[in-house]
Amino acid sequence: MSSRQNILSGSPWEDRVGYCRAVRIGNLIEVAGTVAIVDGETVRADDAYAQTKNIIERIAKVLEEAGASLSDVVRTRMFTTDISKFDDIGRAHGEFFRDIKPVTAMYEIRKLVAQEYLIEIEFTAVVA
Repeated sequence: MSSRQNILSGSPWEDRVGYCRAVRIGNLIEVAGTVAIVDGETVRADDAYAQTKNIIERIAKVLEEAGASLSDVVRTRMFTTDISKFDDIGRAHGEFFRDIKPVTAMYEIRKLVAQEYLIEIEFTAVVA
């Protein structure tokens, strides 16, 4: 049986809710839904492109900690509160995944955990 590696981000929510940023079992890595760090300057509450880019850049580091990279991503699931931002979200996603081409889906949902978040992304990676 493969061992389990939990990758924690240090968020207080991990203990409170009972989750971690990512789990690796064998060659499979699942990454929890991740939102951007909205700082009001480089990543604003109204900028879906910057939020998407921020999420993917941060998850690249999580994958590295798990012994993988963005090139190992086989699926992304994107949840947005404003589907009219599709082009901005897709442009940022494409900058990272244009050549990798994981399967993906984008869903419009009513709300995320805080009003400033326009997008949340889940990732699945398989290390070859």
